[in-house]
Amino acid sequence: MRERTVWEFSDDRGQVASAGRRPTRVLAYVQAGATLWDHGVRPSGIFGSGHDDPAVPDAAKTGSLPLADVAYVGAGATLDVDTLLSGEPDLVVAVSYGGGQVYGLDPETAKHLEGHVPVVVIDVGQARTLAEIGDRFAELARSLGAEEPAAATQELDAARDRLRALAAGADRARVLALSPAGQEQAHLARPRMWPELRVLAELGVGLVEPAEGPGANWSTVGWAQAAALRPAVVLADIRANATPLDELGTNERWTSIERSARVVAWNPEPVCSARAHARFLDLVADALEA
Repeated sequence: MRERTVWEFSDDRGQVASAGRRPTRVLAYVQAGATLWDHGVRPSGIFGSGHDDPAVPDAAKTGSLPLADVAYVGAGATLDVDTLLSGEPDLVVAVSYGGGQVYGLDPETAKHLEGHVPVVVIDVGQARTLAEIGDRFAELARSLGAEEPAAATQELDAARDRLRALAAGADRARVLALSPAGQEQAHLARPRMWPELRVLAELGVGLVEPAEGPGANWSTVGWAQAAALRPAVVLADIRANATPLDELGTNERWTSIERSARVVAWNPEPVCSARAHARFLDLVADALEA
């Protein structure tokens, strides 16, 4: 008789998820699912947050996921335990922004879900560096029998070196990260609160810091105030809950920014793999080089 293999993983809540065999049907929050895919784990399904469409996943968050082959079980209020278990997952991978609370799921739903299937929660909040978040996903992937190719790390190292060299110039370009919030306002990101933006700062990129005031992660201002910051590069939130840039075409303040700045697509819920991060750094480098 073969000895039974027991799988276990200690998550970022300090809780140990375990199973009688290595999980093969993984249901994941979309960000986690896209990250695991880059590490060689194909999720059987993904789910979104309360900001997402319950019928269609947010393309900005899905990375390289083969969406035709991965079920989308919904988002927000449509997610109950029965819906989450409909695809018979043997592992659920979720994310948290601190405090151990499962992002995207009602607390009662998350609690009852763990009575049926192992749940792993990875902390992707601002208390961690992007490298630390990436390491945790890499550890989880290895426990599931997969690993991101070594070439991806080489791509990331090259992208970091390139961006560091471009940012070292005497005249540092002003880079502003924002999320469009309609015709009247924009949410300006506070760089220190976003792990991916902190990486840019560490590499020497001249990120614009909004004025102190309300809002821990964002400073909400009028478009005139955003334009007055005179950025050379704008990292624009392209998630579905942000106002699409093509809807701002009649906004004079936005068009003045667009005329003078390079606009780079930015997903504040990044895929936390080396390959995805390298692609983002290369986009920023392209904008600085231009």
